[in-house]
Amino acid sequence: MAAGSKDERTEVTERVRSLLESQPLAVLSSSAQGHPYTNLVAFAATEDLRRVVFATMRATRKYQNMHEDPRVSLLIDDRSNRVSDIRDALAVTAQGRTVEAVGADREALERLFLRKHPHLEGFVRSPGCALMAVTVSTYYVVSRFQNVYELHLGPEA
Repeated sequence: MAAGSKDERTEVTERVRSLLESQPLAVLSSSAQGHPYTNLVAFAATEDLRRVVFATMRATRKYQNMHEDPRVSLLIDDRSNRVSDIRDALAVTAQGRTVEAVGADREALERLFLRKHPHLEGFVRSPGCALMAVTVSTYYVVSRFQNVYELHLGPEA
């Protein structure tokens, strides 16, 4: 269900923001020739939650997949691999389109990414590394196993 009232939308937005700030990794799903392909990626999100950024080498399958089809999703969750996760874990799927960040945009997103992942500086600054920005259209927020909220990012978000 879409986040309804303004208070509910604010609460869902804050839960998404908190999760994206606290978790270092996401599962990226891209596709090639109709087949899904998943990878674990380190990520960072912009303050307004409109973009999620991650780094990958241009010589990877995921980069090629995104070049052919920029539609992706990212799964971010706070599970602890316990049975209680079915009831207690929060999972967010960010759906959107990727583009390689270049120029001043890359510089700004690289600073954002490296604030969260300073240990990846050598990787991000290597010549073959692309900084990919996902422009998020919708966050799907799942809590308590079956409570689903859709957070659509439109001009008002």
